[in-house]
Amino acid sequence: MGEQRLQDERDKQNERLVIRAIEARDDVAIARIIRHNLEVCGLDRPGTAYFDPELDNLSRYYLASPHRAYFIAELDGTVVGGAGASPVAGATGTAELQKLYVAPEAQRRGIATALTLAVEDFARRAGFSTLYLETHHDLMAAIALYRALDYAEDDRPLPGSPHTTMDVFFKKEL
Repeated sequence: MGEQRLQDERDKQNERLVIRAIEARDDVAIARIIRHNLEVCGLDRPGTAYFDPELDNLSRYYLASPHRAYFIAELDGTVVGGAGASPVAGATGTAELQKLYVAPEAQRRGIATALTLAVEDFARRAGFSTLYLETHHDLMAAIALYRALDYAEDDRPLPGSPHTTMDVFFKKEL
């Protein structure tokens, strides 16, 4: 009986969840979510997304090219997360899954999975054959998510990555 109640609650939450393309009005909220998550994990330091030059204007960055996309997760009209994809320079057919973060109060509700699947769908439609990503060994929930979604660990980063603090790498053939 308890499992059914839990599933019913998850179903209600998913009815209120909207995954959509980023808009300029989302920039402040998603930058705050990303920075907060990195601060909580002690990753608010150079070599992480915390210092990416486009972080405060993600909509401008991702909407500037049809080969990029960023998706916002909205729960009851409130931005609670996001994730994006962008081509990897010098790696034909490869896009990077970027900046997947969910607000603490919205975690463990399947939102990160929904965002990742939206990015995968975009990457396939855009003609990419591989998704690559970088994370940190302290981000155990993220690592578990990627493994559950059939990402395979890679032993090294792709050349030229600006996120030198990240030390766990994954790829998925689409």
